[in-house]
Amino acid sequence: MTCAPTHRIGRPLDLPAAQTRAAQAAALGDTLSLRVLSALAAGVPSTELSSLLHVSSPRISAAVASLESVGIVHTDPDGAHLLTAEAWVRFGRLLVNGDPALPSPASEPSITALPVAIETVARDLSYRFSSTFSAETVSRYVAESYLLLSHRARVRTHLAALTARYAADRLDALASATGLTLRGTPEVLFVCVQNAGRSQIAAAYLRHLAGGAVHVRTAGSEPAAAVHPRVVEALAEVGVPLSDEYPKPLTDEVVQAADFVVTMGCGDACPVYPGRRYMDWELEDPLTLDDAGLRVVRDRIRVRVEDLLVEMGLAGQPARR
Repeated sequence: MTCAPTHRIGRPLDLPAAQTRAAQAAALGDTLSLRVLSALAAGVPSTELSSLLHVSSPRISAAVASLESVGIVHTDPDGAHLLTAEAWVRFGRLLVNGDPALPSPASEPSITALPVAIETVARDLSYRFSSTFSAETVSRYVAESYLLLSHRARVRTHLAALTARYAADRLDALASATGLTLRGTPEVLFVCVQNAGRSQIAAAYLRHLAGGAVHVRTAGSEPAAAVHPRVVEALAEVGVPLSDEYPKPLTDEVVQAADFVVTMGCGDACPVYPGRRYMDWELEDPLTLDDAGLRVVRDRIRVRVEDLLVEMGLAGQPARR
C-alpha cells in the first residue's frame, strides 16, 4: 500500500519577515507574555488575566502591549484582546496544553478544537484530495483556512461553506504548484489590499471575457470581510456577474500556482518566484472614490484585462464556458 505524499510549500525568510519573526520570538521569550497569550488562547477574558495569573494589572497590560506590538494579539472593536489569525495558525495549537494556571481540559474545552462543521469539511476534502495529499495535509490546510477566514468574518452563518471553498482552492493551487496536477489553461492571480475592489473587478472581467480559457484567482494582503456592494453594483451595470466571490488572504501556494501575478497597490506583499510574469497595475482604490470615479477605474481595469488577454495570446478567441 502506498501513502499519499505530504507536501509543504516554503521559502527562505526575507529580511523584513526575519525581523518580524525575531521580534515575535523575543516577545514570546518572556514567560509572562507567553502565559498571557496562552490564557487568551484558552478563551480567558483579558479583564480576568490579572486575577487568574496572580500578576499585577500594569504587568499584564505591558505583556499585552508587547504581544500587540509584534502582531500576535489585536484588540477587537469591543476592546477584547484576541490572537490574530496568523498567530492562531503559527502558535494556537501549542498554547493551551497543560498550563497549570489555566482551567483543565476536563472542565473547560480547548478553544483550539475545530467546530464540528469544520471537521466535516476536513473529512470531505480529505476524501476529495485523497489521491493527491495525505489527510494530515488536508486537515492542516482546512484548519489554517478556517482560522484565517474566521478572524475577519462578521457573519459566521456561511463560514463553513467559505472554509470549504477557500481550503479546496488552496489545495488545488498547491497541487498545481507542485506539479501533482497539470492544468491546460494559464493561471492568473489578482492581488490588491482588501480583495474587495480592484482585484475582484479584474477577476470578474477576465472570467467574463475569457471564460474557461483562463483559471483565475484573487487574494488580498489585508482582506476585508466582504466584497463591497458598490463593486458588485458597478459590475452589474455592465453585465458582468460577481455574485458569490469573497475576500481571501494571500498565501504562498496561490502565488506559486500562478503563471501571471497582477498586483494593484500591494506589490511588496507578493513573494517573487522564478518563471512567473509579474505586473503591477497602478490604479486608484475605487472604494475611496465617488460612483463616477469608481466607474472610471472599473473601465480602466477592463482595458488592462483586454491587454492581458492579448499578451496571453487569447484575444479574439471565443470564451470557453
